[in-house]
Amino acid sequence: MSQFKTDDKQDKSDEGLRHVVQRFVRNIERDALVIETLDLLRSQLNIDRVALYYFYGQWKGQVTAEALSDSAYSIYGYTGADNCFNDEYAALYLKGRIHGIDNVATAEIAPCHREFLESIQVQANLVAPILVSEELWGLISAHNCQDACTWSSEDIARIKSAAQQIATAPSINFREEG
Repeated sequence: MSQFKTDDKQDKSDEGLRHVVQRFVRNIERDALVIETLDLLRSQLNIDRVALYYFYGQWKGQVTAEALSDSAYSIYGYTGADNCFNDEYAALYLKGRIHGIDNVATAEIAPCHREFLESIQVQANLVAPILVSEELWGLISAHNCQDACTWSSEDIARIKSAAQQIATAPSINFREEG
């Protein structure tokens, strides 16, 4: 009888260890995919920064990855929220909205949005949603920090593709069982 209990404890311990290792591997795969995708997108768009903003709560999040032309543009770990981002904007992104601003200084945007973008050195930006299971998981934001720029239809297609690649990756789309 004691042999059965020992085997049962060992099985549960092995199962727990397998679960931890699988989760660790998924996290490594996710991080590698995100970094590779952001680096490629930054290179293709020839801009200063591409950031991934991950939502950990209702329109609250953090920059969890970035690709940079220069470390001076880093906003890694930034949690400062754009006070203009609300349910109305979230609803647009939930519908797949991709939004570009060619020149933050002259764009017709709310003053709070302009202040937010200027606070993180953005002169032009292009944003695409990352939708996972029909929920807003995060945003990919392409930022030009040195100059304004005009976003082309090809730029829009590239950021949309990058967002879809991340959204459909098994390491992102994984659902725990049990």
